[in-house]
Amino acid sequence: MLTTLLAPSVQAEKKKVMSTPSPILVREPDPLLRPLPAEHAMEHSQEISFVRRRKHSLGKRGIDVSHYQERINWEAVAEDPDVNFVYIKATEHASLVDKMFQTNVRAAHRVGVPVGCYHFFSPTAAPTAQLKNLTSAVPHLDNHDLVPMIDVEAKGKSSPENLRRNLRQFLKGVESYYGVKPIIYTGMNFYNKYLAGHFEDYLFMIAKYSEGFPELHGNPKFALWQFTASGRVKGIRGDVDCSCFVDGYSLKDILIRRKK
Repeated sequence: MLTTLLAPSVQAEKKKVMSTPSPILVREPDPLLRPLPAEHAMEHSQEISFVRRRKHSLGKRGIDVSHYQERINWEAVAEDPDVNFVYIKATEHASLVDKMFQTNVRAAHRVGVPVGCYHFFSPTAAPTAQLKNLTSAVPHLDNHDLVPMIDVEAKGKSSPENLRRNLRQFLKGVESYYGVKPIIYTGMNFYNKYLAGHFEDYLFMIAKYSEGFPELHGNPKFALWQFTASGRVKGIRGDVDCSCFVDGYSLKDILIRRKK
C-alpha cells in the first residue's frame, strides 16, 4: 500500500522485479520439484504437493489506489481486461481520511469495477478511535463489493503482543460493525516476524516485491499476493500496486455475501 503517514516496513523491501504480466498460469521453480531417488520420494511427498499448489496468474490482477494516484480515469480502468478489482484507501490512524476516497469509490462503482476500502492500521492509536474514524468515513458498505481490508505494516514502539492485541480488537470491531470479516494486508517479513501463528481465521494479502513466491511461517489463509508496486494500468498515471490470487482463491472469496 502507498502514501501512508507512517513508515511501512513493506516499503523498505520494494524491488522492481515484475515485467509485463502473463495471463498464463505459472509456477515458481523449486528444488523440491527435481526428481528424487525412490528411497526419498515418500518423505518429500507432502512438500512436493505443497509446492505444486502454489499457483498464481499474473494476468488477472487487483489493484489498490489512494490520493497518491491523483485523478483516475475509471472508464479506462474498467476497459483493462486484467483488472478484476480495486481496494481504495479510506482512512488511517484515528483521524486521517484519504481526500480521494469518496470520489474514487463512487467512480469505480459507477463503471462496474468491484471495489472495497482499506484502513491503514496504527500501532499507537487506540483501536476504538481507529474504528470510529473508519466507520465515520465508511458508514455502510452499500456501494462496496469487497470485504474491507486492514493494512498492517508498522509496529512502532508497541510490543508484538500489544500490537496483536490491539489489532485483534480492531478487527473484531470492524466485523461487528459491518457484519463481514475483513482481510489483512501486510508484508512477508512483517507477517513472519509479528503475525505468524496468529489471525489464522483471517484471509491475508501478502506483499513481496523481490523475486520468488512469498515464503510464510505457519499456515495462514494466503489468498492474495501483492507482487509489485510498479504496475501499470490504463487510466492511471504512474505506478500502481498489483496483486493476484493464489492457491485456488478467487474473487468470490473476498466478495461481500449479501443477504437475499
